[in-house]
Amino acid sequence: MNFYNINNPTEKVSLKEAVLKSVTRVSDLYMPEYIPILSSEFFNRLNCTSLQKIAFNVSKAMFGQDIPDIALENIINKALNFEIPLRQLDKNLYVLELFHGPTLAFKDVGARFMAGLFGFFLQNENREITILVATSGDTGSAVANAFFNCNRVKVVLLFPSGRVSHIQEKQLTTMGGNITALEVDGDFDDCQHLVKLAFSDVELNKRLNLTSANSINFARLFPQSFYYFYSLGQLPAIKKPLVVSVPSGNFGNLTAGIIAKKMGLHVHNFIASTNINRVIPEYLQNGHFEPHATLHTITNAMDVGNPSNFPRILELYNNRHNEICDDIKGFWFTDDQTRASMRELYELYGYMADPHGAVAYLGLKKFIETNNYTGIFLETAHPAKFPDEVREATGCKVQIPYGLDNLSDLGKMSVEMPNDFDFFRNFLIKSKSQIA
Repeated sequence: MNFYNINNPTEKVSLKEAVLKSVTRVSDLYMPEYIPILSSEFFNRLNCTSLQKIAFNVSKAMFGQDIPDIALENIINKALNFEIPLRQLDKNLYVLELFHGPTLAFKDVGARFMAGLFGFFLQNENREITILVATSGDTGSAVANAFFNCNRVKVVLLFPSGRVSHIQEKQLTTMGGNITALEVDGDFDDCQHLVKLAFSDVELNKRLNLTSANSINFARLFPQSFYYFYSLGQLPAIKKPLVVSVPSGNFGNLTAGIIAKKMGLHVHNFIASTNINRVIPEYLQNGHFEPHATLHTITNAMDVGNPSNFPRILELYNNRHNEICDDIKGFWFTDDQTRASMRELYELYGYMADPHGAVAYLGLKKFIETNNYTGIFLETAHPAKFPDEVREATGCKVQIPYGLDNLSDLGKMSVEMPNDFDFFRNFLIKSKSQIA
């Protein structure tokens, strides 16, 4: 399988290059030359196929012979060593829990798989890669955990000061080793802009072999398709069409779901559920994509005013707005609505959701009010990551799970920095030999 640059379709690269290649622009997004269609036999056996086997079959279809079977199996078995359960809340209502990985967020799936690919492709190379990650919370901690102490890899995380939860900040800033955390005086878009400027700096790329572990890297995005297939495998026989609601910010998660649908997954509609950063719901309504400054909300992972993966969605539908709207519905919600949703989930079903999952529930609820469908919404983070918001909404204290309960005792290791590219650039150059 070759991959092409959607900004320059004549540029075609191998999987290895698409994963490791230093990009000169974040907008240089790679996509596979075609989307393979999985066999009917594969779908007929979903209900008796493990998550790991599903991931292998889906990856094998996409990557072909680029990775030997034994290596691919090892990557998957190491990365996906946790469960992703589908829980039924009501007759036609299900929630897919994506927070059972080591950092208790859905991004563990993509980050751990990506780390395995990096390890495979770098094992015989005498060079070091520097991964730049702009994060609004969970991406950074998942990438840090996945790449911690990986040979030939340094990770630099940029997160917005004061705009991640306390637990997320602890996860970002307590690892050390080959992980460096930069606390930026700004919002997520500012962090992402600094990363974009670094990638566009030819000299800096040459010095540091820069690459990304955000969902702009296909190796981070694509593994998220695995759990869409797995969710259908856990679903009992249903008579109504299926819709899936995805809490959305940078739109990597939804893009992975669309890829799964293009590979043959039977999902009638996806619902793009967002907070007041509603650029995609507005695009679906009027056909105009108009990025805006990020607005701060309690669903911080979705605080994105210019979603990086939107060009991929356009590419998957050949820029046809009507076809996009046929498959994707979009709704946006306020913080007050999100809090009410958390309270409703707890009162009606005894289910404690984090704010992001609550937004996904709202989108699903709004859609199926007037449509006779079975629905799944994605719960992307453990509620313990947002204990204050959950307690305020439900009146109940969140039990801190194993893995987060010792974070308070760990010392913070981060560098405070202004929203200034010269500072960032000089820091990277000066600390080149100390980041590891």
